[in-house]
Amino acid sequence: MSYTPPPPPPPEGEPGDGSGATPPGYGTPPPPGYGTPPPPGQPPGTGQAYGVPKNSTKAVVALVVGLISPILGLCCAFFGLVGIVAVVLGRQAQKEIVGSGGMLTGAGMAKAGVVLGIIGAVLGVVMTIVNVVLLTSGDGSFNFTTY
Repeated sequence: MSYTPPPPPPPEGEPGDGSGATPPGYGTPPPPGYGTPPPPGQPPGTGQAYGVPKNSTKAVVALVVGLISPILGLCCAFFGLVGIVAVVLGRQAQKEIVGSGGMLTGAGMAKAGVVLGIIGAVLGVVMTIVNVVLLTSGDGSFNFTTY
């Protein structure tokens, strides 16, 4: 039995030089992966991920004020006009969400804030008119006697 040595490794060469040799594996750039590396000075895995949409602050505020305005419209009449704030903030939020290219969410909250704001403003106006009519009709005195 005779020993035959293994064949020599292929010669190293530059890619595309026609030698047919494969370039060395060390120092070659990695294939494109998922996402981009973090900016310099920031360790991996910290901060908010790239491209993650977030809720519009104006949409959240419009929803909260819109929820409060019908209650104020029924209870305190004039303060139901706070619903106008919900309508304005909701419209601004809708414009910002559309113009953000998908980076802002909350279109449903903004729409709900607008609708509830309109309801609260209408209730505020109606209750203010009812209060003025009730106060101006009659002799303007309050009599709380119960006998």
